[in-house]
Amino acid sequence: MPYVFVSTQIRLECGPTICGDEQSDPELMQYLGATLTKQFGNNFKEWRSELLPRVVLDRLEGRGYRVIAATGMGQTMVWTLHRKRLELT
Repeated sequence: MPYVFVSTQIRLECGPTICGDEQSDPELMQYLGATLTKQFGNNFKEWRSELLPRVVLDRLEGRGYRVIAATGMGQTMVWTLHRKRLELT
């Protein structure tokens, strides 16, 4: 999975941090300390970590991910990260 989206509510910059959707890599989500949750009123699940967004971003960098975009939307901060695919030889 070469792309990961990380987000948090700006007023909650100390967490929780949303770091994946239902189809995200479970091993990577475990590494980020995330649990699969479903918010009341949503029809989808998301991976949520109690770690600070900065810590989640640091951990992803350790796994080879790089931030390629960041934006604020209303009260939400979102980072897009990418990692080159490992080529099989």
